[in-house]
Amino acid sequence: MLIIKNDTLQIEQLLSSYQPTPPKWSKVNRLGFDLSEIAFLNWNAGGNNAITTLLRAEFNRKYKDRNIQWTNEMLFRFGLNLQEGQKLRKSDDVIQMNSTFGARHDALSDWYMSAKFNFQTQFASGYKYPDREQPISKFMAPGYLLLGVGAEYSPDNKDMSLYISPLTQKTTFVLDQSLADSGAFGVRPAAFDTLGVKIRDGQKVLTEIGILITHQIQRKIYENMFLASRIALYTDYLNSFGNIDINWILDLELRVNEYVKATLGTHIIYDNDVKFSETDAVTGENVPVGPRLQLKQLLGIGLIYNF
Repeated sequence: MLIIKNDTLQIEQLLSSYQPTPPKWSKVNRLGFDLSEIAFLNWNAGGNNAITTLLRAEFNRKYKDRNIQWTNEMLFRFGLNLQEGQKLRKSDDVIQMNSTFGARHDALSDWYMSAKFNFQTQFASGYKYPDREQPISKFMAPGYLLLGVGAEYSPDNKDMSLYISPLTQKTTFVLDQSLADSGAFGVRPAAFDTLGVKIRDGQKVLTEIGILITHQIQRKIYENMFLASRIALYTDYLNSFGNIDINWILDLELRVNEYVKATLGTHIIYDNDVKFSETDAVTGENVPVGPRLQLKQLLGIGLIYNF
C-alpha cells in the first residue's frame, strides 16, 4: 500500500506541474452588419430620410511555434447608402489580404526577420456622384500589391506589432484601359497626336521600390470598450522620396454584448498618386488640383457573429 501511495503522489505532482502546449494555430472568423438610419416626419428644419448599411467579414489565421510565426488576414467590406430622392450609392468597398511570415533567433527576442505580402482592391465600380456614367474606379483599377522584407517587433501575448521594411515593392494595377489612358492612380497616361488620335495606350501597371512602416495595436481602454489602430506609411526611393503615402484606420468599438456593438471609425488616406480635380465656376471645365487628404468617418450600430 505504501508503494501505491507513493506512486499516486508522484502522479499528482506530475499532473500539477504539467503545462499544456498552446495550439500552434489560432483563428478568427467574424461577420458583421452595421446599420445607421435617420428619418423625419413633419420636421420643420427639413432633411432627407437615409439608410446606410455595411457588411463586413474578417478571417484571421495565425501560426505560432517557438521562433516562427505566420499571420494571415482577409478583410472584406461593402456598404450602401439609400437616401430619399436619390438612387442607391456605394459607401464602402474593400477587398484586402495580408500575410506576414517571421522568424527570430531565440525565444527571448521580440524582433522577427519578416516578409510581408499585402493586396487590396474593390468589388464594384465607384463614381463621383451624382455622375453615374463615368466610373472613377473599378475592380483592379486600382489594385495594390506590396511585397517586402524587413523586421517586425511583435511581443508575445500583446496584440500589437511594428513592421519596418527598407525594401518594399509597391505595384499599382489599373486594368481598365480608359482609366489607364487618363493616368489614374499615378500610371503613365495615354499619348495622343495633334488630331486627338491615341498613339500609345496608357500604362496599366506601375512599380515602385521604397520604405514601408506599419503599426497595428488593439487595446481594451475600458470595460467593453476597445480601440484599434492600423497605420501604414510608404515612400518611394525614386519618385518623390520623402513624400509619404498614409493609410490610417482608427476604430473605437463599444460592445453591448457578444452580438451587438457600436462602432466609431475614422479612415485617413493620403496618396500622392491619386490626383483630384475641381470644376471651374466660370468655364465649367475640370481643373486638376493635385493630391488631397482623404477622410472617411463611420458611426453605426451593428450585429457581429464569431464562429
